[in-house]
Amino acid sequence: MMGKGIRGKNGIVRRHGSHAIARDSLPEWHTLTGHSGKVLAAKFLGEPSKVVTGSYDRTLKIWDLRSKACIETKFAGSCCNDLVTADGSGLTIISGHFDKRIRFWDTRSDSAPNEIVLNGKVTSLDLTRDAKYLVACVRDDTLKLLDLRMNQVVLTFSCEGFKVGCDWARATFSPDGQYIAVGSSDGSVFIWGVNTAKVETILKEHTSHGFFSRSGVTATAWHPYSALLVSVDKTKKAIVWTDV
Repeated sequence: MMGKGIRGKNGIVRRHGSHAIARDSLPEWHTLTGHSGKVLAAKFLGEPSKVVTGSYDRTLKIWDLRSKACIETKFAGSCCNDLVTADGSGLTIISGHFDKRIRFWDTRSDSAPNEIVLNGKVTSLDLTRDAKYLVACVRDDTLKLLDLRMNQVVLTFSCEGFKVGCDWARATFSPDGQYIAVGSSDGSVFIWGVNTAKVETILKEHTSHGFFSRSGVTATAWHPYSALLVSVDKTKKAIVWTDV
């Protein structure tokens, strides 16, 4: 495993070293304890020494990895399913919540966040590389495209057959920001064109097995420098798609 990892279980966040090591022997550099519920999301906040986390305990916490301490807690009032940081300076945090709200936090201020209310639980958030557009996956079986220059929803993506299968389903932009990939509860992966708002491709290699199938696709991720796409489902199956 290469790079730094942050993961959460039972309210604990861990940061691991940057050298290549076996998964079962990862050295624990920092254990950040403070959340009282599962940690669903973590991102670096502007610099390598700061991390922001979102949790089922309805809070966001900002951590200083040098002091191994929480330096600020933001009370969202609802479970946080995902978050992104909207600029390299770490001034803006955007979080998606169970209460159907997207919250915009200014890290320089203690004031209440700005909010956008959607029609379902927000399961994930993702940004284009230029941080101008945000996609939110929503439990009303839609994706919402927001223009962050106006903080407004500018497009809704939906179609027959697409159903968000869980409260942590992840939708992601392609590296060029021209496509959005997201999994469906029936095991399909839908790819929308951002400019057309139309389904460009439906990938069906994740198969279902009856009404109570657990093969719904929960997450997708694009390779940052190629056309490769990976998707994972509830049966722990991962598929790498080429030339999507």
